[in-house]
Amino acid sequence: MAASISGLASGLDTATIIDQLMQLEAAPQNRLKSRVSSEKLVLTSLQALNKTTASLATKAEALAKDTAWTPLVSTSSAAGVGVSTTSSASPRNLTVTVTSVAQTHQLGYAGTAGLSDVVTGASTLVRLDRFDGSPVEVETGDGTLQGLVTAINDPANDTGLSATVVKVADGQYRLLVESKATGTAADFDLTAQDGSPLMGGATVRGGTDASIDLGAGIVASSSTNTFAEVVPGVTITLGNQAAVGTVSSVSVSRDVAGMTAKVKDLVDSLNAVVAEIGVKTAGGTTGSAGPLAGDGNARQLRSHLLDTIRTGGGTSLAAYGIQVNRSGRLDFDEAAFKAAYAADPTGTAEMFTTAADGFAARVSEVAKGASDSADGTLSAAITGRQSGIDRMEDSIDEWDRRLTLRRTALERQFTALETALSQMSSQSNWLAGQLASLPSSSS
Repeated sequence: MAASISGLASGLDTATIIDQLMQLEAAPQNRLKSRVSSEKLVLTSLQALNKTTASLATKAEALAKDTAWTPLVSTSSAAGVGVSTTSSASPRNLTVTVTSVAQTHQLGYAGTAGLSDVVTGASTLVRLDRFDGSPVEVETGDGTLQGLVTAINDPANDTGLSATVVKVADGQYRLLVESKATGTAADFDLTAQDGSPLMGGATVRGGTDASIDLGAGIVASSSTNTFAEVVPGVTITLGNQAAVGTVSSVSVSRDVAGMTAKVKDLVDSLNAVVAEIGVKTAGGTTGSAGPLAGDGNARQLRSHLLDTIRTGGGTSLAAYGIQVNRSGRLDFDEAAFKAAYAADPTGTAEMFTTAADGFAARVSEVAKGASDSADGTLSAAITGRQSGIDRMEDSIDEWDRRLTLRRTALERQFTALETALSQMSSQSNWLAGQLASLPSSSS
């Protein structure tokens, strides 16, 4: 409304005057908005620091466990001999010589027949004898070669066998049946119901157990090509490339390289948190201040993290490759750690694990104390900042309503002023007209 009559009577730019007055009225809200922006920058910085600290806590907690210090690496010099380990294994070297490999039991039948030819004799039943004293009869349906193969392979019959036909001439096939399992115990016989041979009788390739020679007259055998727990925690598996006479040097050793990488990762992660705190808490004496320049929690976290290198028993972590440098960060000497771990795996583990209040355990405690979602110091600071921002944003919204009402009031006041001045101008013009119409007096 004010814009439509702005200055019509007074000649004043009332719209501009109202805008300038509103700028003065909005000054407290603008200061509040500026503070919200600053607080959000602090909040974002705290959240980022909390995330990297939580990641550090996770890595430290994992390395503080005793189980983290029992990794082994296993190797085999022969491609056909595989080796795997469990946590119960211990470092050792073995020489493995393959003396036999596990095979299935096979029957290759001499006679040939068409797929639709009857091959089971007078009965459609065949007799399966696994030599365990309980032969079973299998129904083939129509007694044909195809019916026999289908019956043997039918899971419902649970024969434990696999049957196939081999084409030897047009329309002529031979039958090959083998056990699904390997080993000498997988032997079987398959005959007509009356015990007479099927299809001219079969050539037998007997099932065999696998065996390996570990030296000193010790031979291990298995019905499969897997030797589970051949020594505690170590399993040997013979692959397709394994042949009788294959010799393999099997080594089970501590994973020094793997442990070195884990410790280095922990030190790097701790340094990343320390560096982040350093940047974000910079005082601004030579440049712009960091968003957390006045945050005591961040500075305290940095101090406590660097204090974790100090041990209570007087043993220096420098002997294990970790020490504080002049810039206030940690240096990690991989060669020193590898030498210490190789020389004394148990003692080295104790310098890091929870049981002995080791370095990783101390780092975990400090990092979790800051980043824990329930009662961490950084988490609490984030919650407090967010609550403060929410309150200020509510105040900003309330200021929007106040300023809207104030602008409306000013517009009404200036509109009333313009209206009053317009009326006064009209009255003045009318009075001037009346005076001008009076007869002038003669001299």
